[in-house]
Amino acid sequence: MALSNKYRSLLLTTGNKSELAVGYCTIYGDMSGGFAVISDVPKVDVFRLCVWMNEHHGNPVPEAIITKPPSAELRPDQKDEDSLPPYEVLDAILALHIEKHLTGPEIVERGFDKDTVAQVLRLVTIAEFKRRQAAPGIKLTSRSFGTGWRMPLACKRPL
Repeated sequence: MALSNKYRSLLLTTGNKSELAVGYCTIYGDMSGGFAVISDVPKVDVFRLCVWMNEHHGNPVPEAIITKPPSAELRPDQKDEDSLPPYEVLDAILALHIEKHLTGPEIVERGFDKDTVAQVLRLVTIAEFKRRQAAPGIKLTSRSFGTGWRMPLACKRPL
């Protein structure tokens, strides 16, 4: 942010839709910036975009970025999957809930584990305060965070 201010440039945030949905982002870290370019791109699609970029544009994304297991790097050897379902599962649940407006029981009916669905929807609920502070981004899906998504900051609701 200091360099952005010094050089009068726009700082882009790095949080994707999956991370923003469940709060795996830090307000003064990867959420810092003025524009959230990939805030409506699920994590698995971010990886697909990186592979495509490398195939078509001379490997601008280091291979280690693509092959290293995702991690918030809050402690040594920590991986996101230590506390989250695999991103393929997480992104599928998030798409059903956020974009298709399905409830927890409806998502479970689609074959997802009840406890996993409850965990994901709980994380989505408690991360709302972070999303309210996020930089605006590009709307790519049928429902992105921002004006298309509003939930109370504090409420008691069943998950």
